[in-house]
Amino acid sequence: MRTNLTNWMTGFVLIAAAACGVFAVGWGSHGGPVPPQNDEYRLEGPFTQGNLSVFLVHGKDKIKGQTFITLQEALVQKKVVVRETREVNELSIENLSSEEVYVQSGDIVKGGQQDRMLVVDLILPPHSGEIPIAAFCVENGRWSRRGSEEVTTFTSSSNVVASREVKLAAKEKGSQGEVWREVAAAQDKLSANVGGSVRAPDSPTSFQLALENKGVRTNADTYVKALSGIVEGKNDVIGYVFAINGKINSADIYASSTLFKKLWPRLLQGSAIEAVAELRRDEKFDAPKPVEVQGFLDDGSKGPEQEKDVSSRVQMVTRDSKDNVSFDTRDRAKSDVVVHRNIIKKN
Repeated sequence: MRTNLTNWMTGFVLIAAAACGVFAVGWGSHGGPVPPQNDEYRLEGPFTQGNLSVFLVHGKDKIKGQTFITLQEALVQKKVVVRETREVNELSIENLSSEEVYVQSGDIVKGGQQDRMLVVDLILPPHSGEIPIAAFCVENGRWSRRGSEEVTTFTSSSNVVASREVKLAAKEKGSQGEVWREVAAAQDKLSANVGGSVRAPDSPTSFQLALENKGVRTNADTYVKALSGIVEGKNDVIGYVFAINGKINSADIYASSTLFKKLWPRLLQGSAIEAVAELRRDEKFDAPKPVEVQGFLDDGSKGPEQEKDVSSRVQMVTRDSKDNVSFDTRDRAKSDVVVHRNIIKKN
């Protein structure tokens, strides 16, 4: 069964909030039309801190009773091994545990010959054996051990790619050269806005090390502290849409609230770091109107589909429209339910 966000998003119920600089807009509050409501799915927000605005997506659990552990959890618990293949654009991954592991595109794995971002979502079955996974290098030039890190394996995945342009370069264009260029551009923006270079002496081209920079973390923490609690006590939140400088950036929507909430801290941190990079000081921005968010989500369901088998279990479906590109991760083991939909604004 294919999940269709057009059916998901036929209406909105918007809840006002006022905390930590949060501002909420409700339909009809300025004399505008009130759209029909959908009892199953709705948006809440915007919640705004500085130049970052977030809308929460509420909906029903499509994989009730199904639980995953995330790549970050699995690496910390030593339940997964990510191995270097000595190929820039391919790694191997193996689930050693009896649990199912969810890997998300945009996850950065640190170490090996070069830091990599994983390009596709993957669901690893228990005791999976080695499975190849597509990757792009987010560290230009290094091809050797860095300090005391493992060189044949990757032992941590604490960050996601915090740049819309890097994601598009990897997921839409499939260009390693573009990825390197956009990583360098993101580092330059972060350096300008945190008041000093974010390029680490150990590896100046590493995006991961730039994301670990103290100045970057300190600036991003302002956003994270203000917005992290907006999901608390809400057991039906399955995703979010975020905007930077008043312009919609991306959406991530999941088949389960449990999975979304496991991923939320890293998703928010990535959005916050991107907001730091794109900050225009002394400029003020209005959050997108709900109707704009609705149109963005609706557009993610449009366009011809391109299907690609990621593994025997997972299929990725891409839709590329004029303004947006969307990626659906379908789980064949669950009647082709869309476990994750990622929609990215192209400009």
